[in-house]
Amino acid sequence: MPGADAVDVGAGPELLRAAVIEAARETGASVAAVYLLPPDEPVLRLALLGGASYDISRPWSRVALETVSPVSDAVREKRLVWVGGPEELARRYPRLALVVPYRFTMAAAPITTGTDTWGGLVLQWPARHPPQLSPAERDAVTGVCRRLGALLRGAAEEGRPVRPGAEPLMLPAPRARTVDAAEAQAAVDFAERIPGGCCSLDVDGRIAFVTTRAAELLGAGIPELLGTKPWEELSWLDDPVAEDSYRAAVLSREPTSFTALRPPDRWLSFRLDPDASGVSVHITPAHSAHALAPAVDPPRSHPASPATPGRAVTLYHLMHLAATLTEAVGVRDVVDQVADQLLPAFGAGALALMTAEEGRLRIIGYRGYTAELMNRFDAAPLSSSTPAVRALTTGVPAFFASFAELKRAYPPAVLQDGMSSWAFLPLITSGRPVGSLVLAYDEPHPFAPEERAVLTSTAGLIAQALDRARLYDTKHQLVHNLQAGLLPHTLPDIPGLDVAARYLPATRGLDIGGDFYDLIRLDADTAAAAIGDVQGHNVNAAALMGQVRTAVHATAGASPGEVLTRTNRLLTDLDPGLFTSCLYAHIDLAAHRARLATAGHPPPLLRHPDGRTEILEVPPGLLLGIDPAADYPSTEIPLPPGSVLVLYTDGLVEAPGVDIGDALASLADRLARSDARTMHALADTLVRHARRSAPRSDDIALLLIRSH
Repeated sequence: MPGADAVDVGAGPELLRAAVIEAARETGASVAAVYLLPPDEPVLRLALLGGASYDISRPWSRVALETVSPVSDAVREKRLVWVGGPEELARRYPRLALVVPYRFTMAAAPITTGTDTWGGLVLQWPARHPPQLSPAERDAVTGVCRRLGALLRGAAEEGRPVRPGAEPLMLPAPRARTVDAAEAQAAVDFAERIPGGCCSLDVDGRIAFVTTRAAELLGAGIPELLGTKPWEELSWLDDPVAEDSYRAAVLSREPTSFTALRPPDRWLSFRLDPDASGVSVHITPAHSAHALAPAVDPPRSHPASPATPGRAVTLYHLMHLAATLTEAVGVRDVVDQVADQLLPAFGAGALALMTAEEGRLRIIGYRGYTAELMNRFDAAPLSSSTPAVRALTTGVPAFFASFAELKRAYPPAVLQDGMSSWAFLPLITSGRPVGSLVLAYDEPHPFAPEERAVLTSTAGLIAQALDRARLYDTKHQLVHNLQAGLLPHTLPDIPGLDVAARYLPATRGLDIGGDFYDLIRLDADTAAAAIGDVQGHNVNAAALMGQVRTAVHATAGASPGEVLTRTNRLLTDLDPGLFTSCLYAHIDLAAHRARLATAGHPPPLLRHPDGRTEILEVPPGLLLGIDPAADYPSTEIPLPPGSVLVLYTDGLVEAPGVDIGDALASLADRLARSDARTMHALADTLVRHARRSAPRSDDIALLLIRSH
């Protein structure tokens, strides 16, 4: 990774602002977003957004690389992904189509430089865009990605890699022109003369302008309306139809309309006309309920807090949460998904997720609280009288609209957490309690019966996902403990050699791999090194890996070709149905030379004392376990003091969409340019480079040997 050895102080997404604005202009896209890929985390994070509200995009602020989505597919496979309309979206990405069922087209493309992957660009066009991307548009998207990649690479090489913030940087809405005060007043006068009423919503859906007649029709004062979202300020508009029409207008850039009942008996018709700067809304009286478009039942009037998200927001977030929880892997994944979706869905300020362990309630994740506060509440005995424990042990949720209510119910046990109202929800699956969820609000919050029911149902979904995730984590730990037990616990201390090794399992799945490495001290002047990869990811592969290591150990000291020949005969006799690649090196410490033989393994790298690095050409040999009569020729190389021999498995260099030759050249270049002082630091540098250059779906084994 460029700049991996530099001091990492970080830079903000502002560096990319001008390039993304230019991207939208060049391509005619109505929405533009940039996702960044942290080098040590297989998750894309939304860094910049323009043309749409963050509330709409929030469910996709974090996108795991291994999920099925346009941007993750584009980055993982290093290709441009085009979605030509809602039908194609529903067919290829049904989860996304469920949450944004609107008419639009979109493209997602990887942001790369050479073999380095920095993130992805997402562009979206109005519904009127043709179902195919034109060659000129495709070239423009590719060019923008090149410019973004150059900016990101330059920042990293300067030791200031661009990092996403807690929320994306919002790009300014483009406007055709700006006006002076006199022209602005003339525009207001013009709007006031339009029959009916009108108002203007910004991209976030907030009222930026409203005429006197529109305020009268809505039944509120102009000061009260400005800066608010109409479906949050006006309880009778808090119906999914109203906000859904706004979302459809913003994303499709097509006019939409709906009719709503302002209690007690006044029907109003709303027409929404969008552009890049927001939405113009024309409001007129509708004299009959038959004028509904689309037809809806009269919404019930109910109180709503201005801080409460609209019902459409809640529904979309909950649909997305339900879909993502079915794919969540591990407890950490569940915690992140719940925190990302639940807080905005219900307008809460904080949450804590707890599980019952060994008679105590342990906090496994939180958002909006401090670590110090969570430490005070962590590990509460299940015999204690606290609302979270009571919810778990009784299975009955508890709702407190104010601190006074909470204190009356639990006077001896209440500790103030700085919040004003709470929901304590039991997490129960198959009749068995697994934990508790605390949802807290900054302001007093009356929990309406409908909201209580939705929260309780949501807790059930979370409980099922959490139960699956805990089982996954347990199995995952057992599997990798088994694999770690088959690898060397430590490498021998061999005078004349500095060594370092790394083993990194694949980022997802319970499968156990067959990658292995070994370093063997033969006598005072010789040593041997081996690295290999058994085909497959299962217990059989791990067992065979153990047998290969044993066979190599048993024959170490013979010539490299003889070691591989004997190991190959053993494997063909066992006939395990799996093939194995292996590279074996016999190191002569006194002569500073090494002899190498390979059985279908990736070529090693050698960095000379002057920093020059080469990919070694070792005479090829068949994979182990195919032909009992296979021959394994060897080659001899100098290994002078200060040189570094790099042995690795294919997980370090192979990735979808990456040419293996380019990947090897990039790895060799990174090795040559590194100024790491120790073998351990150099190993970390090469692993970071591999993670930056492409998402990895295979295990990585790495063995570094420096002669001194």
